[in-house]
Amino acid sequence: MASHIKAWVYSEYGNIEEILKFDPNVPIPDIKEDQVLIKVVAAALNPVDYKRALGYFKNTDSALPTAPGYDVAGVVVRVGSQVRKFKVGDEVYGDINENALNHPKAIGSLAEYTAAEEKVLAHKPSNLSFIEAASLPLAIITAYQGLERVEFSAGKSILVLGGAGGVGTLVIQLAKHVFGASKVAATASTAKLELLRNLGADLPIDYTKENFEELREKFDVVYDAVGGQSDRALKAIKEGGKVVTILTPETPPAVFFLLTSDGAVLEKLQPYLESGKVKPILDPNSPFPFSQAVEAFAYLKTNRAIGKVVIHPIP
Repeated sequence: MASHIKAWVYSEYGNIEEILKFDPNVPIPDIKEDQVLIKVVAAALNPVDYKRALGYFKNTDSALPTAPGYDVAGVVVRVGSQVRKFKVGDEVYGDINENALNHPKAIGSLAEYTAAEEKVLAHKPSNLSFIEAASLPLAIITAYQGLERVEFSAGKSILVLGGAGGVGTLVIQLAKHVFGASKVAATASTAKLELLRNLGADLPIDYTKENFEELREKFDVVYDAVGGQSDRALKAIKEGGKVVTILTPETPPAVFFLLTSDGAVLEKLQPYLESGKVKPILDPNSPFPFSQAVEAFAYLKTNRAIGKVVIHPIP
């Protein structure tokens, strides 16, 4: 195996479209005994990638230079001595950083090879392509753990803000098909309402035409996947209802929530993914080729993507 690999790298903090450079000569990552080395087939982009590049959490970041990318799907090419769940040749996927803001890996998934701990990975569902699998981990774990955080359960109602985005598309599906929601409402712009219906939303709300907090109907849970909506969200809950948001700042009693990457969550959801009850949602512009990583980030930053932005093929 080559000692050096191709990757997209930045060596200073700033706007990711300006600082990200193609580097054909990055040392291949070493693996620790609890890690596997993955030949990357596809990688998904997330807002955390460009926020990290801006230096939002530079005090707890790993040292520059950085190859971004949290979400990966690929093939195991090397295993550490303590790894039991995977062997060379296994097709895997996951969010490679257990704690998103605490020393995420210097070489992420926008590289030919990346290393990750066994515990953050799962076997790729056989019915999903690498592109589809790469789109899932960070968003689906965020969706699932956020619902757990507010003790969502069968028979409860939920309003999802940002229903057509990377996390929102999965919150709708998990609430409906995994947790057994009695009613799912979700917001999006006019052109995306049909998608919300197809994902399982009972009440699609066009945010360009109506304010969700003025609905007569109130909800057990509001899941804010947009950010900055907690004041309004608190007006949309029933007495005793809960608001969870995945972006700060939040207004108490709304709770801010950040995922912990965990392969066990992906394994738990595998039957729903394999049966097609829960589907990965890819933006129509996905996949972007590896050569267009900068364009892919610029598109992600418009906040107009439907579902996920994925990079494939990777050299």
